[in-house]
Amino acid sequence: MNKVVSTAADAVAGIPDGATLMVGGFGLCGIPVNLIEALRDSGVRDLTIISNNAGIDDYGLGILLRSRQVRKMISTYVGENKEFERQFLAGELEVELVPQGTLSERIRAGGAGIGGFYTPTGYGTLVAEGKETREIDGRPYVFEKPLHADVALIKAHRGDRAGNLTYHRTARNFNPMMATAAAITIAEVEHLVDVGTIDPDAVVTPGIFVDRLLLWTPYDKRIERRTVRRADGEA
Repeated sequence: MNKVVSTAADAVAGIPDGATLMVGGFGLCGIPVNLIEALRDSGVRDLTIISNNAGIDDYGLGILLRSRQVRKMISTYVGENKEFERQFLAGELEVELVPQGTLSERIRAGGAGIGGFYTPTGYGTLVAEGKETREIDGRPYVFEKPLHADVALIKAHRGDRAGNLTYHRTARNFNPMMATAAAITIAEVEHLVDVGTIDPDAVVTPGIFVDRLLLWTPYDKRIERRTVRRADGEA
């Protein structure tokens, strides 16, 4: 089965207004840049996006916020995006902030078919408001529900035509979990290889979880916040 599509527009075709999307990445590492740009160009609106962060103003998910295509963000860290901040403070964007480990586990639970889990993270804070709590072995816990999505947009390093994927180091981040927690998974890869090229023991995301595959190179690999030191070691 060949899951490769020829254009980014073909890859995101059919995503409707009001869809819930998971988008992989940590900062600007391992984000599906070209799928995000194609989503912007498609004009789809009222999106709910589940992602660790919201990109920056002119890159990644920031371009969807700038074009006002996002209704709600479910995220962990959003501090690098001034447009996100403006929309949130103006009441133009609905936001659900989730502790990072909790976000990761909620996505994993969604992909594993788990109905929820208890975590001590967030107990006694705004995170726990309106949620079930209980004591286990003398320690208070908060019940968290799984996360699911209509579509997951993910980024991988290599993929074969059947959709089997591998990732490159930190770019792995949330991508594999999101691939399992959505009804449709669309992946963009830097390298496309024939089926059988990837050692089965090296496959991280099996092709059964991937519906469409886009090859896109080269990549503009940006750094979210560049920090440098002088030769003498001082900042």
